[in-house]
Amino acid sequence: MAFLEIERVYKKFGDVYVLSGINLDVELHQVVCLIGASGSGKSTLLRCINALEVIDDGAIRLDGDRVSGRGIDVDSLRQEVGIVFQSFNLFPHMSVLDNVTLAPRKVLGLPREQAEDTAMGLLSRVGLAEKATAFPDRLSGGQQQRVAIVRALAMSPKLMLLDEITSALDPELVAEVLNIVRDLAAEGMTMMLATHEMGFAKEVASKVCFLDQGVILEEGPPEQLFGDPVHERTRAFLKRIVDAGRL
Repeated sequence: MAFLEIERVYKKFGDVYVLSGINLDVELHQVVCLIGASGSGKSTLLRCINALEVIDDGAIRLDGDRVSGRGIDVDSLRQEVGIVFQSFNLFPHMSVLDNVTLAPRKVLGLPREQAEDTAMGLLSRVGLAEKATAFPDRLSGGQQQRVAIVRALAMSPKLMLLDEITSALDPELVAEVLNIVRDLAAEGMTMMLATHEMGFAKEVASKVCFLDQGVILEEGPPEQLFGDPVHERTRAFLKRIVDAGRL
């Protein structure tokens, strides 16, 4: 039994299926990168795992427990599954420290001092301890995204979902965010990433999944999928990436 099991998952908006029978297993400590053109279903799949979108059919299980469908405990699920978006979604009226400690205090019931100790440790780790009292509008995009990652980590999740987390950043800020993800991968954090950073996916992924029109058309280790893809559609997608100088 895999740590995360996605079985025949369908999701539609109106009459249009965005996910059409997704099957995917993610093992503990794996890093799974989702690649594909915009609109292929990558972000929707991540949102379904975190119950931000309700699936229309199929099942999602985390550590053996069903986390999709009626009657699931959404609050409990989101304690175990952290998600970071391309837009940072920080509360603008709160300091960095308050942004990071809000959920641990309100959801986990941690005392303020304990939550702040944990937060400061995480902020130090990403080089932002000195920004603890700053407000988000005083931070660069890369700094805001690092805070968003720390905010998710402060809940001690079992699984991290990262949805195009560098797409809104200036190119020179991308590396500082990817370095954090690289460190998390090295430490064994189980992660799923939707990404356009193909070189990064090739470097850190345990498994790469190519999505096309709501299905996983091809999956495999990065050296196989990037080096010798099976499907013509995968080859055409990767050729465009190479031609654009992004792999």
